[in-house]
Amino acid sequence: MPPWMETVLVMVALPKVGLPAVFVVSFISATLLPLGSEPAVFALVKLQPELFWPAVLVATLGNTLGGAVTWWMGKKAHQAADRLAHHHVETRALAWLERFGPKACLLSWLPLVGDPLCGVAGWLGMPLRPCLIYMAIGKFARYLVMTAALMGMFPGVAIPA
Repeated sequence: MPPWMETVLVMVALPKVGLPAVFVVSFISATLLPLGSEPAVFALVKLQPELFWPAVLVATLGNTLGGAVTWWMGKKAHQAADRLAHHHVETRALAWLERFGPKACLLSWLPLVGDPLCGVAGWLGMPLRPCLIYMAIGKFARYLVMTAALMGMFPGVAIPA
């Protein structure tokens, strides 16, 4: 293994660099890259239960900022497509999302469709601030419920140690 790779792995090792690792993994997983942040959040909280709230909040922040990057990529992709095609690009699906506006970003937590949804919001030129607010609400709810369930905070729902 190259020395630089070992350095990177040491930097993101849990729990030594727990919250920064959760932030980075959550950020990256909100882009179009196929990566899930839930295992990192759960691992940290399982090892250090006192970090439940900080982990949920840091994961929400990282995932929301990653969604903002995806929104920006969608906006820039639309501008590039318009320049190349010399006309405004629209489809029925885009029109459907446009009808719901930034509130559609509440669904940004969904697997497979959530991250592209942020890109489509940017593509449509939806305002960033409301999109970020709705992204943060949806992502916070996901991390809160998922982490609480995995930690056994809901009766009858727990992952064995």
